[in-house]
Amino acid sequence: MQFGPNNHEERCSEGHSSASTIATISAALSADPDIDSSAIEIRMLGPVVLLEGYISRAADRDKAISIAAMIVGWENVQDRMLSRLPMQ
Repeated sequence: MQFGPNNHEERCSEGHSSASTIATISAALSADPDIDSSAIEIRMLGPVVLLEGYISRAADRDKAISIAAMIVGWENVQDRMLSRLPMQ
């Protein structure tokens, strides 16, 4: 499926579709027992992965970014997650 010059297939050297990249990152986040990824949404904007939604622990941000970066590279991850840290 082609959506114009910014589609993921033209940017990704491996030829992965946006849907498969999102699915891979989502599965990796869900499989990691150290992160609560239930409120994290993954979107693609060209070759860039957008991590949006909420995190409940500060360590979850770093872990989610790290997991996504292992799949698409550090330069292709954009953090838009908001903290929803519990009151102490």
